[in-house]
Amino acid sequence: MNAPAHESDPLASRKVLVALTGGIACYKIASLVSRLAQRQADVRVIMTQAATRFITPLTLQSLSGHRVLTDLWESDDHPDSQHIGLARWCELFILAPATANTLAAVAAGLTPELVSLVACALPRQTPAVFAPAMNADMWLNPITQRNVATVRETLGWRQVGPAEGWQACRTAGPGRMVEADEILAQAAELLRR
Repeated sequence: MNAPAHESDPLASRKVLVALTGGIACYKIASLVSRLAQRQADVRVIMTQAATRFITPLTLQSLSGHRVLTDLWESDDHPDSQHIGLARWCELFILAPATANTLAAVAAGLTPELVSLVACALPRQTPAVFAPAMNADMWLNPITQRNVATVRETLGWRQVGPAEGWQACRTAGPGRMVEADEILAQAAELLRR
């Protein structure tokens, strides 16, 4: 069991936006959202429609204590445009799992759905963490590697992982999303700055 957040915890009372994209690793994000809430972060969650095929918004709403947004046209309590409001609201942005498709969209500045739209609107000074998750062949694809480098170097986002190991495609290799604890550690480190 995790201890209550201490006043010196860099995550306590911080506004954290967790963005899920469509990959089997979505199940790991339930643990991440729960741990953020336990450390008294104010956690909001957004998801692509594809992510909702792997884990339900209701699960993440129960863990975060806030409505989960999955569509460009939904709104919550932000008075300005949804994507702008969320991007300005958060003090930390976590993209996990970060699929090849979403990394390509973010790297190219494309905004076909809510997650990439918020990512594009994120102020430059807002720290961001991304945790790649995909099949080993997709991970090793030079275009994917170029997109990852763009997100890391041009946008200044912190990459965590991927790890090597057994994948849903029944093979082993690089591309497996790291565990929630590793993402949480990177998030805390970025907020200590």
